[in-house]
Amino acid sequence: MATGILAPVEAQDWDKVEIKVQELRGGMYALYGSGGNLGVSVGEDGVILVDDQYAPLTDKIKAAIAGISDAPIRYVINTHFHGDHTGGNENLGDAAVIVAHDNVRQRMSEGAFVKAFNMKMDPQPDVALPAITFNAEMSLHMNGQDTRIIHVKNAHTDGDSIIHFRGANVIHMGDLMFNGMFPFIDVPNGGDVDGILKGLDLAIAAADDETMVIPGHGMVTNKAGLVTYRNTLADLRGIIEKLKAEGKTLEEVKAMSPFKDYEGKLVQFMDGWANEVAGFIYQSL
Repeated sequence: MATGILAPVEAQDWDKVEIKVQELRGGMYALYGSGGNLGVSVGEDGVILVDDQYAPLTDKIKAAIAGISDAPIRYVINTHFHGDHTGGNENLGDAAVIVAHDNVRQRMSEGAFVKAFNMKMDPQPDVALPAITFNAEMSLHMNGQDTRIIHVKNAHTDGDSIIHFRGANVIHMGDLMFNGMFPFIDVPNGGDVDGILKGLDLAIAAADDETMVIPGHGMVTNKAGLVTYRNTLADLRGIIEKLKAEGKTLEEVKAMSPFKDYEGKLVQFMDGWANEVAGFIYQSL
């Protein structure tokens, strides 16, 4: 599974990264490597690629897609601006049209700082920027199905989108879902726990018992997995809301390890990450 969330490019050994392909249905595939999970739709109209991980992996990603289809990549949809989802844009933007929410283009063009990882993201070249942007939602009509790209306001960031491949009954959640993991809420860049919960509710309402769900990180799941993740996040929120109402400071809450009962159930990206997540939720309430 792709767990390399926002790892510094220079810190990774790209030769060791393998792109794994999982066939879903209706011409849909999930690809795992390093960084956010990729969604791929193939058909007679070409390839739609959801996210593109890191620039050094582009050739491997293209090779994996070539093993599925000889059609060209026509569209790249970015679920948000973080580099583990947009790093390959610079290698794909000449031949494919990049699509994302307005705020993704703005943050990529101006540069950004991801405080949780002490990571500066430099302004990106024009070729890497989304060429088509939208404010609320848009649709692509390709490969025999309607694909809805739906903005979720102030969720993981301020530019998140859920992508619903309606014909295939597949939903790509971007980083609104870290399946089996503690989440990451990028509060300084517009993230908010309540926005994530609203986005999860939106996806749950659109799903049925046959829906396949690609999370931003973790393995492909289904509607029941969405519901479980949503309820767990709501539980975490409730814990912090209670402590904040009691007058606990941010530092006091983090020092309490308030999620210790969940630390054996959910994967942490690094030591102490659960307490960082407590801080994200505290700051966004």
